[in-house]
Amino acid sequence: MNAATQSIQLEGPSGLLEALCDMPEGGALKGIAVISHPHPLFGGTMQNKVVQTLAKAFVQCGWRAIRFNFRGVGASPGIYDEGRGEVDDLMSVIQQTCESSQPMALAGFSFGAYVTSQAVARLPPAMQLEKLILVGTAASRFQVATVPPDLHDKTLVVHGEVDDTVPLSSVMDWARPQSLPVTVIPGVEHFFHGQLPLLRTLISRHLRT
Repeated sequence: MNAATQSIQLEGPSGLLEALCDMPEGGALKGIAVISHPHPLFGGTMQNKVVQTLAKAFVQCGWRAIRFNFRGVGASPGIYDEGRGEVDDLMSVIQQTCESSQPMALAGFSFGAYVTSQAVARLPPAMQLEKLILVGTAASRFQVATVPPDLHDKTLVVHGEVDDTVPLSSVMDWARPQSLPVTVIPGVEHFFHGQLPLLRTLISRHLRT
């Protein structure tokens, strides 16, 4: 991403997880964000364009951004575990990179949004989540956890109007019982082709509120 991007390795339940750490340039660090990538069996990696867009937005708003490859992806050992082991991977990354003394943010795209939702439900009380961003949430394919009411003001859910991978209707069916707002980008499909700058603007706006 930039000169401040570092390749790192983090301990995971199945071995060392391949990861990248993006640091903001100058100024006080606002917090640490951990970003989860889309489905491992369909080409999802920490280099995904939406994941990179999330990282750029966090860095530009003064956050350190950690993105990593789930087990079985890239140089991360192990095999796909239908989300169960991937939640364990994310929890392990959170425990190693996030400190209770610093603001924490979690974000995920597609399958990564599902994994992130499950991790939120498992966070210990001492870890205060300041921002939650779910993009292209895979609500039609996985049991996405509900967002606790006290986090609604800190949560941004973004979806494409014509998403042909995860229908918008499935995300609305998930969000409706929670009265959780969903930001819909008109005419956009799952990977936000042509609208990544707009996605970054929406994320940055949320981080600055």
